[in-house]
Amino acid sequence: MKMRSQHAVFVLFVFIFGSCSTEPTDDTPNITATNVVGLEQEVLDIVNSHRSALETNTLIFSAIAYEYANTHTDYMINKGSLSHDNFSSRASSIASKVEVQMVAENVAKDYSTAQDAFIGWYESTNHKKTMEGDFTHTAVSVKEDEDGNFYYTQLFYKE
Repeated sequence: MKMRSQHAVFVLFVFIFGSCSTEPTDDTPNITATNVVGLEQEVLDIVNSHRSALETNTLIFSAIAYEYANTHTDYMINKGSLSHDNFSSRASSIASKVEVQMVAENVAKDYSTAQDAFIGWYESTNHKKTMEGDFTHTAVSVKEDEDGNFYYTQLFYKE
């Protein structure tokens, strides 16, 4: 129990300090967009290739993280902007389904290729740190809004 409590404290720390924004309550309608599966797989492949080049573990796809990444991508599309809104709720939901030590996320918008999204994250110190971090699992959600803008959410966690 003590170890689980220590994990909960660390996860809470990541929730609080890993999110870039406050946790607003929002009544944004939830219209579901279609996934761009090819881009999702490309992002995962590029991130894992990068991690391999650094001689660190590759990330395992997580259906649980994918569910929450998709929900958040839809939220951003409905809102019309990038956000980490409600990150702690996503992280808590993941933690309720699988024992995790930490959870983090990267978001992006308007990159038309997986490589461009990766470069955008790579050139940002915090996003790069997340991509290269001590995680075991991930999922990437990429969706296109009605105006042709791509939104990305990548969730990471460590079991």
